[in-house]
Amino acid sequence: MSLPGVLERIEKACGRVGRDPKGVRLVAVTKEHTVAEIREQVLRYGHFPLGESRIQEALPKMEALSAEWHFIGPLQRNKAKFAVRFELIHSIDSLRLAEAVARKALEHGKVQRVLLELNLGREPQKHGFLEEELPQAMAQIQALEGLRVEGLMTVAPYTDNPETVRPIFAQLSQLADRYGLPERSMGMSGDLEVAVEEGATLVRVGRAIFDPGT
Repeated sequence: MSLPGVLERIEKACGRVGRDPKGVRLVAVTKEHTVAEIREQVLRYGHFPLGESRIQEALPKMEALSAEWHFIGPLQRNKAKFAVRFELIHSIDSLRLAEAVARKALEHGKVQRVLLELNLGREPQKHGFLEEELPQAMAQIQALEGLRVEGLMTVAPYTDNPETVRPIFAQLSQLADRYGLPERSMGMSGDLEVAVEEGATLVRVGRAIFDPGT
């Protein structure tokens, strides 16, 4: 596929549920892709947030490209000083991580925009708060100076049938509504339509942009 093809998929999904496509932002997942590839396959089409999941890989790209950078992968506390260079962190998955990021944000004189990651599929190998942990975590993290919680993020279980994860996306939207949070980061190359239909505001897509055979 290509980036225009992904945008068309988003637009059609929005049309099916009466959403304005402007309410969904495509985050181009650029991990394992070069600066030249990013310029050719993403930035030639306009300004899109770029998502990286490894600090060491992201930093040289951030020096080379002027863009809105999002951190979307698991984040270690000792990398918090680098993470606050990103516009938005999607993957706050513990109070201790939130505290570390908040401290570094204050040192840099900024309020860091973050999303809380939820493990709604309850998969043991994945990061994120469980649903029952969210009320306490939300209260504690929203109280931290230096952070602004703007929404929630989840990675749905892998499936060949996206309909099977629709309840997870619906659940994330319901929780975001409950806490009055505008951003819902959910949906990737294989399931973005279902995520958009259930209220995604940020979809994280890499394979469908960079792999012509997708």
